[in-house]
Amino acid sequence: MLYEDEFSLSNTATIGYQWSAKGQQPKVQCKQRKRERATAFGSLNYDTGQITVSFAQKGNSYTFKKHLKKVLYQYKGFSKIIMVLDNVAYHHANRIKDWLAKRPQLELFFLPPYSPDLNAVERAWWYMRKKITHNRFVKSLDERKCRMQIGSYHEIREALLSVGNGVNMRTAAFTVAINKVGVAYEELGIFP
Repeated sequence: MLYEDEFSLSNTATIGYQWSAKGQQPKVQCKQRKRERATAFGSLNYDTGQITVSFAQKGNSYTFKKHLKKVLYQYKGFSKIIMVLDNVAYHHANRIKDWLAKRPQLELFFLPPYSPDLNAVERAWWYMRKKITHNRFVKSLDERKCRMQIGSYHEIREALLSVGNGVNMRTAAFTVAINKVGVAYEELGIFP
């Protein structure tokens, strides 16, 4: 079972949670000549913690289909792949439906509207953003992609695998993320 979701990635720094003087917005000092942006597609294998990532200039039915092809290639020995995903319009495009009709080994299972908490890959994205975008300056989008693929990807994958034995992967991903940033569940008002 795979959990799929997209997120946008840019070369601009984002502000994450941090201490600051009351009423003052913290700033990340960076000089950027141009703004770059890309869409990342990711599919988390619920059982192994493996994340399959694809990058595109924008999210649409063409780039989503390209990601699905990559997933099918990575799992070519499997007779059935169930992919859990949200209801972005291009997930329901006729181009995707027609393509999937010829590939019965891949089945899409759509989550209820507005329920990102049911998608296990969301926690991995949350953790990656903390590691590669929040409060960090990079010169280019390629540098940010490289950091994501080399650093955070492997760190998250290994952490998920280490806590994944018999544990709900969504809870495991959240637990790893919380432990890494040193915040207690009670502080967030969340109890797993």
